[in-house]
Amino acid sequence: METQVLTNTAVDMQNVDIKPSIIIDNVSVTFDTAKGEYTAIKNISLEIKKGEIVSLIGHSGCGKSTLMNTISGMVIPTSGSVVANGNVVKGPGPDRGIVFQNYSLLPWLSVYQNIFQAVDSVMKGKTKEEKKDLVLKNLEMVNLMAHKDKNPNQLSGGMKQRVAIARAFAINPSILLLDEPFGALDALTKSSMHVELLKLWNLDNRNKTIVMVTHDIDEAIFLSDRVVVMNNGPAATIKEIVDIKIARPRNKKDITHDPLYIETKERLTGLLFDKFSIND
Repeated sequence: METQVLTNTAVDMQNVDIKPSIIIDNVSVTFDTAKGEYTAIKNISLEIKKGEIVSLIGHSGCGKSTLMNTISGMVIPTSGSVVANGNVVKGPGPDRGIVFQNYSLLPWLSVYQNIFQAVDSVMKGKTKEEKKDLVLKNLEMVNLMAHKDKNPNQLSGGMKQRVAIARAFAINPSILLLDEPFGALDALTKSSMHVELLKLWNLDNRNKTIVMVTHDIDEAIFLSDRVVVMNNGPAATIKEIVDIKIARPRNKKDITHDPLYIETKERLTGLLFDKFSIND
């Protein structure tokens, strides 16, 4: 399987001073529960540059998805603010596309129709023919043209995820939010999806900002420019932000032997598991 991701003329994100695409300023989120108030995340501040890929990792319940959902607008901070593309986030918007682990495809619509419906609802100024061309272009980019008339129940898990990603790219959001999108896939399919995602990111000249929640350290290293490690909840905070200094394009077979990769993986593993010891 081909694991090399083609590059373009875009300059490596780590060497460019670019204005933030996302500004998270002292954000806390508290939920009312049957047992009283529960603070999921507390006093989190983070800036993400345009075109960066940033992963959020940490143990279950550390507030990764809550933090990402403050960017999507599905969760409004109890205190603090989130600014996306220069605007304070007050709810969901077409500038922020979301891909979930469960695909969220409408089972009664074909692959083509699932993508067209999203495009039709967002691209109000385009003609029907322009929308059709946009759908077909994105289907071709994820190699699903031959399956465009199938319903989701006729597709494998990896194909469904490609539909979800094509749908997200088709509405052309400047920010793409991925909530454990590859968690349910087998290792081979997951690896293929990583490459497909980076190809789409490169085709867009790395203009999309991508924030991804994941439990997979290898996935985070391969895809990301930075990895945000969260402390355990409740009242979770950012424990450390680790820069991924491995040059792009990245080849999965090669980077596993790269000293930088080995050092980065050991660092992230240590941050996640330093609370455990053999004497516990």
